[in-house]
Amino acid sequence: MQRKINLLMLLFSVIGGAIGCVIGEVILNRLYGDWPTIVVIGLYCGVVALSIAIMCLIAEMIDPRLNGPSWRQRYVGTSWKLLVPASLVMVFMVGLILELLYGLNIGTVKPVKDIVFVIDNSGSMRETDPNNGRYEAAKSLVGQMDKDKRVAVIEFSTEAKLIQPFVTVKDAATKDEVYATIDRLQATDGGTDIALALKESMQHINDQQLGNRGTMVILLSDGFSDMDLNTVLADYEQQGIVINTVGMSAVSSDGSRLLNDIANRTNGEFIDVDNVDNLSLAFQQIYDRIGNRTLLTERTGPMHDSTYYSVFRIIAIMAIGAAIGLALGLVFDNRHLARSFGIGGSVAGLISGLVLEFGLTGHSMSDSMIRLLACLILAGIIAAFTLIVPIKENGRIQEGRHRPGHAGVITEGYERKKGSSKGF
Repeated sequence: MQRKINLLMLLFSVIGGAIGCVIGEVILNRLYGDWPTIVVIGLYCGVVALSIAIMCLIAEMIDPRLNGPSWRQRYVGTSWKLLVPASLVMVFMVGLILELLYGLNIGTVKPVKDIVFVIDNSGSMRETDPNNGRYEAAKSLVGQMDKDKRVAVIEFSTEAKLIQPFVTVKDAATKDEVYATIDRLQATDGGTDIALALKESMQHINDQQLGNRGTMVILLSDGFSDMDLNTVLADYEQQGIVINTVGMSAVSSDGSRLLNDIANRTNGEFIDVDNVDNLSLAFQQIYDRIGNRTLLTERTGPMHDSTYYSVFRIIAIMAIGAAIGLALGLVFDNRHLARSFGIGGSVAGLISGLVLEFGLTGHSMSDSMIRLLACLILAGIIAAFTLIVPIKENGRIQEGRHRPGHAGVITEGYERKKGSSKGF
């Protein structure tokens, strides 16, 4: 048993981690929201494992310091055959299962799938938003919604009216229909009845509720109306429906206080917008916090600060790291390397999990860099861990050593039987 390192493998492993991360980022950016999340995250993990395994295999073929020359001469073909099932397939399944478990909601929290826009079209909006920027902001958010989301639109002034019943924004054609509906909106000469608007919203939610789907309301207004919060918000509080409120620049102090109270009572967020041009940003900020949660992206929504999900992510990445290490050992058909790489993968996964948990911010560029750092840590520590956990060469023969009463030569770690090619 020796502690040693293949520096070429260490270099190639880090390069493989970087390549896998780049490919994974392309998968994440193009498929997230279109494909099931568990599949996307599983693919990301599998591709990183495959990239690291390919580069490590190439490095050991060039300079077989860990497995020994006999491995390169006899068993490289077997390693190539094991490459895809041992790395891509196995780690894909591990990542998929862990992402599935991570996505389960604890307690009564439901993932938000339905969003109701409640838009103020009272007479005062002619002055607050003369160019109808609120409509463009609403359309912009609809355009960015994931395909599994449903959206409904309610306009209100003195009266409240459902103009767009819940519809799943599954494709561009459906979104275009919602855009056309919003484009037909116009400010009226009426007053502001927020209570009536919220009652109309709740009525439609109750009529169209489907199974275990979470619902969120985005209420935009520039005015104030007298209302009994206990009565109006009772159903929202009972069903756990969040109301996020956006106040325009002309909102009076009473109006701001009312919108803030509505948001606080339902665990929502109040955003005061002093410029109509910032409405799109306010809507996007609300949407980004509706509760998206994956192992590789920032956790948003009510579980953002959850200790349970924080610990779960770290343990999950630790398990994925161990799976990548084990996959490398399987590729080389060497149980000693599997043990060393597996332990190293656990340590690397623990560090990478901490990096992801405390480094992700929700900003795409910085989060990509954090994921790259995590992949580099995984690749580097796994390849270097043979310096800590000793290994034996795969099939290296010790000359001159014979077991008493045994006619054959004893290998280091196992006896090679005639016709056998297995060293794992």
